[in-house]
Amino acid sequence: MAGISSLGIGSGVLTSDLVDQLVAAERKPADIRLTQKTERAEAMLSAYGRLRSAITELRLPMRQLSAADNLKVFSASSSNENIGVSVDSATASRGTYSLDVTSLAAAQALASRDVFADRDTAPVGEGSLTFSVGDKTTTITIDSSNNSLQGLANAINDSDAGVSAGVIDTGSGFQLVLSADETGTANAVSITANDSDNNNEDGAGLSRFAFNAGMNTGAGFEETIAASDAVMKINGIEVIRATNNFENVIDGLSFDIKEVGTSSVKVTQDFAAVADRVQGFVDKYNALQSTISGLAGYNAETEVAGLLNGDGTVRALQSQMRQILTGVIPGLENASVRSLADVGISTDPKTGALEFDREEFEAQLKSNPDDVTALFAEQGRTTDAQVEFVRSGSDTQPGKYDINVTQAATRGELVGGSAVAGTVTIDSSNDELSLEINGATTINLQLTQGSNLSAQDLVADIQAQLDSNAALRASGDSVQVGLDSNNRLTFTSGKYGSESSVSITSVEDGAQLGLAVAEGVAGQDVAGTINGRVAKGDGQVLYLGSDAGPASGLQVRVLGDQVGARGSINFVQGVGKSMVDLVNGFVGADGKLESRTASLNRELENIQESQIKLEERIEAYRNRLVKQFTAADSLIAQLNSTRDYVSQQLAALAPQNNRNSN
Repeated sequence: MAGISSLGIGSGVLTSDLVDQLVAAERKPADIRLTQKTERAEAMLSAYGRLRSAITELRLPMRQLSAADNLKVFSASSSNENIGVSVDSATASRGTYSLDVTSLAAAQALASRDVFADRDTAPVGEGSLTFSVGDKTTTITIDSSNNSLQGLANAINDSDAGVSAGVIDTGSGFQLVLSADETGTANAVSITANDSDNNNEDGAGLSRFAFNAGMNTGAGFEETIAASDAVMKINGIEVIRATNNFENVIDGLSFDIKEVGTSSVKVTQDFAAVADRVQGFVDKYNALQSTISGLAGYNAETEVAGLLNGDGTVRALQSQMRQILTGVIPGLENASVRSLADVGISTDPKTGALEFDREEFEAQLKSNPDDVTALFAEQGRTTDAQVEFVRSGSDTQPGKYDINVTQAATRGELVGGSAVAGTVTIDSSNDELSLEINGATTINLQLTQGSNLSAQDLVADIQAQLDSNAALRASGDSVQVGLDSNNRLTFTSGKYGSESSVSITSVEDGAQLGLAVAEGVAGQDVAGTINGRVAKGDGQVLYLGSDAGPASGLQVRVLGDQVGARGSINFVQGVGKSMVDLVNGFVGADGKLESRTASLNRELENIQESQIKLEERIEAYRNRLVKQFTAADSLIAQLNSTRDYVSQQLAALAPQNNRNSN
C-alpha cells in the first residue's frame, strides 16, 4: 500500500487510479448483493415488528373478555351523595336497598383536666402509663429525661400505642390531648398509671393521667369526643361497623358514609359497559386485519404485493383466528348461544373485518348471560350445586370431567376439656383468654366481668369480642364459638384445610369455663380425583397439576361433607381465552414471530460476517494488484531504460557510420 502512490511512473498506465477502478469493479456485485439482502432482512424485521405490535394490541381486550367477571359488569347508584356506594362486579348482583344511617363512627378524644403552666418545664410525675387500645397494650416510662407535658406527649407518640398525643396552649396554660388512631368503640382508650409515689389514685403525679373508658367523672382526662361505631340499617336490618366504611356488607357492595341520613341504592347490570369491551376487541381485531392487508395483501391495480405476501406465518395466523372466530365453541353445541355470529358479531367476506351489532349483543347478554359468558370466557359448568369451578390451567382442554371426593375438607376445631359450669362468674381472676388461630394470628381476649352468667351468655360475649377483634379482622380469619352436646365450649376456625387450627395459648383459672391450654384438631384438605386422576387438595379446592391429561390445571371448590361421586364439570374455553392463547403462541418468548425475527437477526449477523470477509478479500485483491502492477511497472521501467540505452548507443554510432560511408 505504501508504494501505490508511485504506480505508473514506469509505464504511465498502471496507475493507482486503475487499481481503484479494478477494485471497485470487483467489489460492486458483492456489495449490491449484500446490500439487497440487508435491506430485505431489515424490511422484513420492520414488517414483523408492525405485525407483532398489532397482534399484541389485540391481547388486552381479549384478556379482559376471557375473565367471566368482566362480562357481568354492575353499576350502583345512591340517591344520597353523602352515602357513597362502590361495586365489585365479581360478586355483586342486581337489587335495590334502602339505607338509613343513624350514627357515624368516631375516634375517641381526651383532654387532661389539669392545666400546666409550662409545656417543657412543669413536671408531670415519674413512673409508667399503660395504654389499652382495642386488643393492644403498651407501656411507656416517664423519668427525669422526659418529665414534662411535651416529654409525655413525645413518649406516647413514639410508642405506637394506637393513640396520638398533642399539647394545646389554651392561653391560660397547657393541656395534654389524646385521640385514638382508629374509630369505633372497640378502639376506646384505657389508661392505667403506675406512679413512682406508689399511690396510683391520689390524682397527683402520673395518676392524674389515668382514665377508664365509661368512667368519665373524676378521671384524669375529660372525654371530649366519645368513641362510637357507625350504625346503619339496610332494608331494616341493623349493621354496625367500627369505621365509616361498610365493606361487603352485601355481596359486592361497599358503602362509604359521610353523614347520617337515608338513601336508596340501586344495583343494575351494565350491559353497555360489556358491549364497550366487545367493541374494543372488534376495533383491535380490525386494526390487525388492516395491518395484515398492508403487509401481506396484493394490489391488483398496481400489481404490487406486500412484503409479507404469501408468508407462512401470516397465513397460519389468519387461518387460526378464522377458526376461533367463526366456529362453534366446544361445549356450547346445544346452547342458545354457540358462536360469535349468534351475538351480532359477523365477518365481512371481502375484507375479513368484523362487524358488531351492539343491540343484538346486549339483547343476547340480557337473555342468555351464562351462554354469552361462556362464549367469551372460560367457564366450568358443574352438575353438583356444591361443586364450583375455580379456574383452569394453561394446558386444560375443553371437555367434560368426572369428580370424585374421597375426603371432604374440614375446619380446625378446639373443644373444651369439660362442660361449662351451670352459672359462671367472670372477674379479674378469670377474665383473660388467649387464642392462636391458624398457626399465625394471636388473639388476646378480656371477657366481660359479671356473675350468674349462663353458658349462652358466655358464648355470646366471646363471639362478640372475636367478631370485633382487630387482629382477627386484619388477618382475614374468623372463629365461630358454640357449645357441643355436652355443654363444652367449641372454637371452630373459619378456614378449611390442613392449615386451619385453633389453640388456647393461655387462660386464667379456666375451671368454670372448662378450658385449659391446649391444641385443637387441625382441619383436613379435600381429597379425590378429577377425570380419574388423583388430585391434590388445598382446603376445599381440589386441583390437578401439570401432566395430568386433558384436565391438567383444572381447579374446583368442593363444598359440603359428601364423599363419593360429585357429578362432573363441563369446561368451556371461550373465544377470549382461545385468542389470548393464540396471541401468546405468536408473540410469546417461544412464539412463531419470535422464531422468525430471530432467524432474520441471524441472517443480518451472517451478512455482517460476509461484509467483513468481503473487505478482507477486497483488501487482499488490492494488495495483489499493487504487487502485480508494481512488478509490471518495474519491468516496463527496465525495458524503457534498456530501450533508451540502446537508442543512445545507436545514436552514438550513427555519425561514425555516416563518416565511413563518405
